[in-house]
Amino acid sequence: MDKTLTGAEIVIECLKEQGVNTVFGYPGGAILNIYDALYRHQDEIWHILPSHEQGAAHAADGYARATGKVGVCLATSGPGATNLVTGIATAYMDSVPIVAITCNVATSLLGKDSFQEIDIAGITMPITKHNFIVKDVHNLAKVIRRAFVIAKTGRPGPVLVDITKDVTSNSCVYSYQKPEEVPRKTSRITEKDLENAIYMIRKAKKPYILVGGGAVASDAWEEVRAFAQKIQAPVADTLMGKGVFNGDDPLYTGMVGMHGTKTSNFGITQCDLLVVMGARFSDRVTGDSTKFAPNAKIVQFDVDAAEINKNVDVDARVIGDLKVVLRKINARLDPMKHDEWLDQIAKMKEKYPLSYRKDLLTGPGVIETIDRITDGDAIITTDVGQHQM
Repeated sequence: MDKTLTGAEIVIECLKEQGVNTVFGYPGGAILNIYDALYRHQDEIWHILPSHEQGAAHAADGYARATGKVGVCLATSGPGATNLVTGIATAYMDSVPIVAITCNVATSLLGKDSFQEIDIAGITMPITKHNFIVKDVHNLAKVIRRAFVIAKTGRPGPVLVDITKDVTSNSCVYSYQKPEEVPRKTSRITEKDLENAIYMIRKAKKPYILVGGGAVASDAWEEVRAFAQKIQAPVADTLMGKGVFNGDDPLYTGMVGMHGTKTSNFGITQCDLLVVMGARFSDRVTGDSTKFAPNAKIVQFDVDAAEINKNVDVDARVIGDLKVVLRKINARLDPMKHDEWLDQIAKMKEKYPLSYRKDLLTGPGVIETIDRITDGDAIITTDVGQHQM
Protein backbone atom coordinates (compact mmCIF):
# COMPACT_ATOMS: atom_id res chain seq x y z
CA MET A 1 0.00 0.00 0.00
CA ASP A 2 1.30 3.44 -0.96
CA LYS A 3 1.69 6.04 1.77
CA THR A 4 3.30 9.44 2.10
CA LEU A 5 6.28 9.42 4.46
CA THR A 6 9.19 11.63 5.36
CA GLY A 7 12.67 10.61 4.27
CA ALA A 8 13.48 9.57 7.83
CA GLU A 9 10.44 7.29 7.94
CA ILE A 10 11.37 5.84 4.54
CA VAL A 11 14.82 4.90 5.89
CA ILE A 12 13.20 2.92 8.71
CA GLU A 13 10.66 1.28 6.41
CA CYS A 14 13.45 0.22 4.03
CA LEU A 15 15.43 -1.27 6.91
CA LYS A 16 12.35 -3.24 7.94
CA GLU A 17 11.91 -4.37 4.31
CA GLN A 18 15.42 -5.83 4.42
CA GLY A 19 14.70 -7.75 7.61
CA VAL A 20 16.90 -5.52 9.76
CA ASN A 21 16.06 -5.84 13.45
CA THR A 22 19.29 -4.51 14.98
CA VAL A 23 21.25 -1.32 14.23
CA PHE A 24 24.28 0.28 15.86
CA GLY A 25 24.57 4.06 15.96
CA TYR A 26 25.33 7.30 17.73
CA PRO A 27 22.92 10.24 17.34
CA GLY A 28 23.72 13.81 16.37
CA GLY A 29 22.01 16.87 14.96
CA ALA A 30 21.99 16.00 11.26
CA ILE A 31 20.60 12.51 11.81
CA LEU A 32 18.04 13.32 14.52
CA ASN A 33 15.06 12.98 12.17
CA ILE A 34 16.03 9.37 11.52
CA TYR A 35 16.43 8.79 15.26
CA ASP A 36 12.97 10.22 15.89
CA ALA A 37 11.55 7.78 13.33
CA LEU A 38 13.60 4.94 14.81
CA TYR A 39 12.20 5.72 18.27
CA ARG A 40 8.69 5.20 16.93
CA HIS A 41 9.70 1.71 15.74
CA GLN A 42 11.77 0.67 18.72
CA ASP A 43 9.64 -2.46 19.17
CA GLU A 44 10.72 -3.61 15.68
CA ILE A 45 14.32 -2.42 15.42
CA TRP A 46 16.69 -2.67 18.37
CA HIS A 47 19.10 0.24 18.53
CA ILE A 48 22.43 -0.38 20.28
CA LEU A 49 24.27 2.74 21.43
CA PRO A 50 28.09 2.52 21.57
CA SER A 51 30.27 5.08 23.34
CA HIS A 52 31.72 6.24 20.00
CA GLU A 53 30.77 5.97 16.31
CA GLN A 54 33.81 3.79 15.64
CA GLY A 55 32.27 1.24 17.96
CA ALA A 56 29.08 1.31 15.88
CA ALA A 57 30.97 0.44 12.69
CA HIS A 58 32.96 -2.33 14.36
CA ALA A 59 29.81 -3.70 16.00
CA ALA A 60 27.97 -3.77 12.66
CA ASP A 61 30.97 -5.61 11.22
CA GLY A 62 30.99 -8.14 14.04
CA TYR A 63 27.23 -8.58 13.84
CA ALA A 64 27.47 -9.36 10.12
CA ARG A 65 30.23 -11.92 10.72
CA ALA A 66 28.31 -13.62 13.53
CA THR A 67 24.88 -13.71 11.89
CA GLY A 68 25.53 -13.74 8.15
CA LYS A 69 23.19 -10.76 7.80
CA VAL A 70 24.09 -7.26 6.62
CA GLY A 71 25.25 -5.11 9.53
CA VAL A 72 23.87 -1.57 9.79
CA CYS A 73 25.44 1.45 11.49
CA LEU A 74 24.26 5.06 11.78
CA ALA A 75 26.20 8.27 12.30
CA THR A 76 25.66 12.01 12.04
CA SER A 77 27.54 14.50 9.88
CA GLY A 78 31.18 15.60 10.12
CA PRO A 79 33.09 13.85 12.90
CA GLY A 80 30.28 11.36 13.38
CA ALA A 81 30.71 10.15 9.81
CA THR A 82 34.51 10.19 9.82
CA ASN A 83 34.57 8.18 13.05
CA LEU A 84 33.09 5.27 11.07
CA VAL A 85 36.07 5.08 8.71
CA THR A 86 38.20 2.49 10.53
CA GLY A 87 35.27 0.12 10.93
CA ILE A 88 34.27 0.54 7.29
CA ALA A 89 37.87 -0.10 6.20
CA THR A 90 37.96 -3.26 8.32
CA ALA A 91 34.79 -4.55 6.68
CA TYR A 92 36.20 -3.73 3.25
CA MET A 93 39.49 -5.54 3.82
CA ASP A 94 37.74 -8.61 5.24
CA SER A 95 34.81 -8.61 2.75
CA VAL A 96 32.06 -8.16 5.34
CA PRO A 97 28.64 -6.81 4.25
CA ILE A 98 27.63 -3.66 6.12
CA VAL A 99 25.53 -0.61 5.21
CA ALA A 100 26.64 2.63 6.84
CA ILE A 101 24.00 5.37 6.86
CA THR A 102 25.20 8.91 7.54
CA CYS A 103 23.50 12.27 7.35
CA ASN A 104 25.11 15.43 6.03
CA VAL A 105 24.20 19.09 6.13
CA ALA A 106 21.22 20.31 4.12
CA THR A 107 21.59 20.32 0.34
CA SER A 108 21.64 24.13 0.23
CA LEU A 109 24.64 24.17 2.59
CA LEU A 110 26.81 21.67 0.70
CA GLY A 111 30.09 23.06 -0.62
CA LYS A 112 30.04 26.08 1.70
CA ASP A 113 32.25 24.81 4.53
CA SER A 114 29.15 24.55 6.65
CA PHE A 115 29.23 23.40 10.26
CA GLN A 116 30.19 19.70 10.34
CA GLU A 117 30.02 19.39 6.56
CA ILE A 118 32.31 16.64 5.23
CA ASP A 119 32.66 14.81 1.95
CA ILE A 120 32.25 11.38 3.53
CA ALA A 121 31.52 9.80 0.15
CA GLY A 122 34.88 10.99 -1.13
CA ILE A 123 36.67 9.89 2.02
CA THR A 124 35.22 6.37 1.90
CA MET A 125 35.44 5.81 -1.85
CA PRO A 126 38.59 3.62 -1.59
CA ILE A 127 37.17 1.53 1.27
CA THR A 128 33.62 0.78 0.11
CA LYS A 129 32.18 -1.33 -2.66
CA HIS A 130 30.04 1.68 -3.52
CA ASN A 131 28.71 4.80 -1.87
CA PHE A 132 25.75 7.07 -2.52
CA ILE A 133 24.84 10.69 -1.83
CA VAL A 134 21.07 11.21 -1.61
CA LYS A 135 19.85 14.76 -2.29
CA ASP A 136 16.29 13.93 -3.39
CA VAL A 137 13.82 12.12 -1.16
CA HIS A 138 12.29 10.44 -4.23
CA ASN A 139 15.54 8.51 -4.74
CA LEU A 140 15.99 7.47 -1.12
CA ALA A 141 14.18 4.12 -1.03
CA LYS A 142 15.75 2.98 -4.30
CA VAL A 143 19.24 3.85 -3.05
CA ILE A 144 18.88 2.05 0.29
CA ARG A 145 17.54 -1.06 -1.40
CA ARG A 146 20.41 -0.96 -3.88
CA ALA A 147 22.93 -0.54 -1.06
CA PHE A 148 21.82 -3.82 0.53
CA VAL A 149 22.04 -5.68 -2.78
CA ILE A 150 25.55 -4.39 -3.47
CA ALA A 151 26.74 -5.21 0.06
CA LYS A 152 25.65 -8.85 -0.35
CA THR A 153 26.39 -9.52 -4.02
CA GLY A 154 29.50 -11.38 -5.17
CA ARG A 155 32.36 -10.53 -2.86
CA PRO A 156 30.59 -8.88 0.10
CA GLY A 157 31.63 -5.53 1.49
CA PRO A 158 30.56 -2.19 2.95
CA VAL A 159 28.32 0.37 1.25
CA LEU A 160 27.81 3.92 2.50
CA VAL A 161 24.65 6.00 2.04
CA ASP A 162 25.03 9.70 2.85
CA ILE A 163 21.72 11.57 3.13
CA THR A 164 21.39 15.33 3.31
CA LYS A 165 19.40 16.54 6.31
CA ASP A 166 16.61 18.13 4.26
CA VAL A 167 15.92 14.79 2.57
CA THR A 168 15.11 13.25 5.96
CA SER A 169 12.38 15.85 6.54
CA ASN A 170 11.02 16.07 3.00
CA SER A 171 8.16 13.74 2.05
CA CYS A 172 7.16 11.54 -0.86
CA VAL A 173 5.08 8.47 -1.61
CA TYR A 174 6.57 5.22 -0.34
CA SER A 175 5.62 1.77 -1.62
CA TYR A 176 6.71 -1.44 0.07
CA GLN A 177 8.91 -3.72 -2.02
CA LYS A 178 9.91 -7.28 -1.30
CA PRO A 179 13.72 -7.46 -0.91
CA GLU A 180 15.51 -8.32 -4.13
CA GLU A 181 16.88 -11.85 -4.29
CA VAL A 182 20.67 -11.76 -4.52
CA PRO A 183 21.76 -14.39 -7.04
CA ARG A 184 25.01 -16.27 -6.57
CA LYS A 185 27.71 -15.11 -8.99
CA THR A 186 28.03 -17.82 -11.65
CA SER A 187 28.41 -16.00 -14.98
CA ARG A 188 32.19 -16.52 -15.15
CA ILE A 189 32.21 -20.21 -14.25
CA THR A 190 33.32 -21.86 -17.50
CA GLU A 191 33.42 -25.51 -18.53
CA LYS A 192 37.06 -25.15 -19.53
CA ASP A 193 38.08 -23.81 -16.11
CA LEU A 194 36.14 -26.56 -14.32
CA GLU A 195 37.74 -29.28 -16.44
CA ASN A 196 41.25 -27.88 -15.90
CA ALA A 197 40.73 -27.83 -12.13
CA ILE A 198 39.25 -31.34 -12.07
CA TYR A 199 42.11 -32.72 -14.20
CA MET A 200 44.70 -31.34 -11.78
CA ILE A 201 42.81 -32.64 -8.74
CA ARG A 202 42.59 -36.15 -10.22
CA LYS A 203 46.28 -36.12 -11.15
CA ALA A 204 47.56 -35.03 -7.71
CA LYS A 205 49.29 -37.49 -5.39
CA LYS A 206 49.74 -35.11 -2.45
CA PRO A 207 46.88 -32.56 -2.53
CA TYR A 208 46.31 -29.94 0.16
CA ILE A 209 43.30 -27.66 0.68
CA LEU A 210 43.57 -24.06 1.92
CA VAL A 211 40.30 -22.52 3.09
CA GLY A 212 39.88 -18.74 3.33
CA GLY A 213 37.19 -16.25 4.24
CA GLY A 214 35.45 -16.66 0.89
CA ALA A 215 34.16 -20.02 2.08
CA VAL A 216 32.50 -18.27 5.01
CA ALA A 217 31.02 -15.54 2.80
CA SER A 218 29.66 -18.15 0.38
CA ASP A 219 28.21 -20.32 3.16
CA ALA A 220 30.09 -23.23 1.59
CA TRP A 221 30.67 -25.20 4.81
CA GLU A 222 29.07 -28.42 3.63
CA GLU A 223 30.61 -28.26 0.16
CA VAL A 224 34.15 -27.71 1.50
CA ARG A 225 33.82 -30.64 3.89
CA ALA A 226 32.36 -32.88 1.18
CA PHE A 227 35.20 -31.98 -1.18
CA ALA A 228 37.87 -32.74 1.43
CA GLN A 229 36.30 -36.07 2.29
CA LYS A 230 35.88 -37.02 -1.37
CA ILE A 231 39.48 -36.33 -2.39
CA GLN A 232 40.91 -37.29 1.02
CA ALA A 233 43.19 -34.27 1.36
CA PRO A 234 44.42 -32.45 4.47
CA VAL A 235 42.87 -29.07 5.17
CA ALA A 236 44.48 -25.88 6.43
CA ASP A 237 42.83 -22.51 6.82
CA THR A 238 43.54 -18.82 7.13
CA LEU A 239 42.37 -16.76 10.10
CA MET A 240 39.39 -15.60 8.03
CA GLY A 241 38.52 -19.16 7.05
CA LYS A 242 38.53 -20.65 10.54
CA GLY A 243 35.39 -22.54 11.46
CA VAL A 244 34.50 -23.73 7.97
CA PHE A 245 36.22 -27.07 8.50
CA ASN A 246 35.73 -28.97 11.75
CA GLY A 247 38.79 -28.55 13.95
CA ASP A 248 38.31 -32.08 15.34
CA ASP A 249 38.37 -33.71 11.91
CA PRO A 250 41.48 -35.87 11.31
CA LEU A 251 42.01 -34.10 7.96
CA TYR A 252 42.33 -30.70 9.65
CA THR A 253 45.86 -29.41 10.30
CA GLY A 254 45.25 -25.85 11.54
CA MET A 255 46.14 -22.40 10.31
CA VAL A 256 48.89 -21.74 7.81
CA GLY A 257 51.42 -18.89 7.71
CA MET A 258 53.35 -16.96 10.31
CA HIS A 259 50.84 -17.85 13.04
CA GLY A 260 50.13 -21.29 11.61
CA THR A 261 50.97 -24.81 12.68
CA LYS A 262 54.16 -26.59 11.68
CA THR A 263 52.09 -29.33 10.09
CA SER A 264 50.19 -26.94 7.82
CA ASN A 265 53.31 -25.02 6.83
CA PHE A 266 55.40 -28.13 6.21
CA GLY A 267 52.51 -29.82 4.43
CA ILE A 268 51.92 -26.96 2.01
CA THR A 269 55.65 -26.85 1.32
CA GLN A 270 55.63 -30.55 0.41
CA CYS A 271 52.28 -30.92 -1.40
CA ASP A 272 52.06 -31.30 -5.19
CA LEU A 273 48.68 -29.58 -5.50
CA LEU A 274 47.25 -26.73 -3.44
CA VAL A 275 43.52 -26.06 -3.83
CA VAL A 276 42.83 -22.54 -2.56
CA MET A 277 39.24 -21.64 -1.68
CA GLY A 278 38.40 -17.98 -1.22
CA ALA A 279 41.78 -16.92 0.17
CA ARG A 280 43.74 -13.82 -0.87
CA PHE A 281 47.30 -15.10 -0.29
CA SER A 282 47.99 -12.55 2.45
CA ASP A 283 51.64 -11.88 3.27
CA ARG A 284 50.96 -13.36 6.71
CA VAL A 285 50.03 -16.60 5.00
CA THR A 286 52.66 -16.76 2.26
CA GLY A 287 55.70 -14.96 3.68
CA ASP A 288 57.89 -14.60 0.58
CA SER A 289 55.22 -15.23 -2.05
CA THR A 290 57.81 -16.45 -4.58
CA LYS A 291 58.65 -19.35 -2.24
CA PHE A 292 55.11 -20.27 -1.22
CA ALA A 293 54.06 -23.87 -1.98
CA PRO A 294 57.25 -24.33 -4.07
CA ASN A 295 56.49 -27.91 -5.16
CA ALA A 296 52.80 -27.47 -5.89
CA LYS A 297 50.55 -26.65 -8.75
CA ILE A 298 47.98 -24.17 -7.46
CA VAL A 299 44.25 -24.17 -8.24
CA GLN A 300 42.38 -21.09 -7.03
CA PHE A 301 38.62 -20.79 -6.57
CA ASP A 302 37.44 -17.21 -5.99
CA VAL A 303 34.37 -15.09 -6.63
CA ASP A 304 36.56 -12.05 -7.35
CA ALA A 305 38.58 -12.24 -10.59
CA ALA A 306 40.88 -9.51 -9.27
CA GLU A 307 42.28 -12.00 -6.74
CA ILE A 308 43.55 -14.38 -9.43
CA ASN A 309 47.35 -14.07 -9.79
CA LYS A 310 47.33 -10.94 -7.60
CA ASN A 311 49.82 -12.12 -4.98
CA VAL A 312 50.71 -15.64 -6.13
CA ASP A 313 50.69 -17.01 -9.68
CA VAL A 314 48.30 -19.93 -10.07
CA ASP A 315 48.09 -22.78 -12.57
CA ALA A 316 44.30 -23.06 -12.81
CA ARG A 317 41.35 -21.03 -11.60
CA VAL A 318 37.59 -21.07 -11.41
CA ILE A 319 35.90 -17.69 -10.94
CA GLY A 320 32.51 -17.75 -9.27
CA ASP A 321 30.59 -18.30 -6.09
CA LEU A 322 32.45 -20.98 -4.13
CA LYS A 323 29.34 -22.88 -3.06
CA VAL A 324 28.26 -23.26 -6.70
CA VAL A 325 31.79 -24.07 -7.92
CA LEU A 326 32.28 -26.83 -5.35
CA ARG A 327 28.86 -28.34 -6.01
CA LYS A 328 29.76 -28.65 -9.69
CA ILE A 329 33.18 -30.12 -8.94
CA ASN A 330 31.98 -32.49 -6.21
CA ALA A 331 29.37 -33.89 -8.60
CA ARG A 332 32.06 -34.82 -11.13
CA LEU A 333 34.65 -36.32 -8.82
CA ASP A 334 34.80 -39.94 -7.76
CA PRO A 335 36.09 -40.75 -4.26
CA MET A 336 39.89 -40.71 -4.11
CA LYS A 337 42.51 -42.16 -1.77
CA HIS A 338 45.81 -40.63 -0.64
CA ASP A 339 46.63 -42.95 2.26
CA GLU A 340 50.39 -42.57 2.09
CA TRP A 341 50.14 -38.77 2.00
CA LEU A 342 47.63 -38.65 4.87
CA ASP A 343 49.82 -40.97 6.91
CA GLN A 344 52.73 -38.56 6.38
CA ILE A 345 50.56 -35.64 7.55
CA ALA A 346 49.32 -37.59 10.57
CA LYS A 347 52.90 -38.26 11.64
CA MET A 348 53.67 -34.54 11.38
CA LYS A 349 50.65 -33.71 13.54
CA GLU A 350 51.84 -36.24 16.10
CA LYS A 351 55.37 -34.83 16.04
CA TYR A 352 54.25 -31.19 16.28
CA PRO A 353 51.05 -31.19 18.39
CA LEU A 354 49.19 -28.06 19.41
CA SER A 355 49.75 -28.12 23.16
CA TYR A 356 50.29 -25.90 26.16
CA ARG A 357 51.39 -26.33 29.74
CA LYS A 358 48.52 -27.33 31.98
CA ASP A 359 50.22 -25.98 35.12
CA LEU A 360 50.30 -22.38 33.83
CA LEU A 361 47.64 -19.82 32.98
CA THR A 362 47.73 -19.56 29.17
CA GLY A 363 45.56 -17.97 26.50
CA PRO A 364 44.72 -21.28 24.77
CA GLY A 365 43.94 -22.84 28.13
CA VAL A 366 41.50 -20.08 29.05
CA ILE A 367 39.70 -20.24 25.70
CA GLU A 368 39.56 -24.03 25.74
CA THR A 369 38.09 -23.94 29.25
CA ILE A 370 35.42 -21.41 28.26
CA ASP A 371 34.56 -23.50 25.22
CA ARG A 372 34.27 -26.64 27.33
CA ILE A 373 32.06 -25.20 30.08
CA THR A 374 29.75 -23.54 27.51
CA ASP A 375 29.45 -26.76 25.48
CA GLY A 376 30.96 -25.00 22.47
CA ASP A 377 28.00 -22.62 22.16
CA ALA A 378 29.72 -19.41 23.30
CA ILE A 379 30.98 -16.78 20.86
CA ILE A 380 34.47 -16.03 22.18
CA THR A 381 36.20 -12.89 20.99
CA THR A 382 39.69 -11.61 21.68
CA ASP A 383 41.74 -8.50 21.18
CA VAL A 384 44.20 -8.64 18.27
CA GLY A 385 47.79 -9.79 18.61
CA GLN A 386 49.53 -13.06 19.28
CA HIS A 387 46.91 -14.22 21.81
CA GLN A 388 44.28 -13.99 19.06
CA MET A 389 46.01 -16.81 17.24
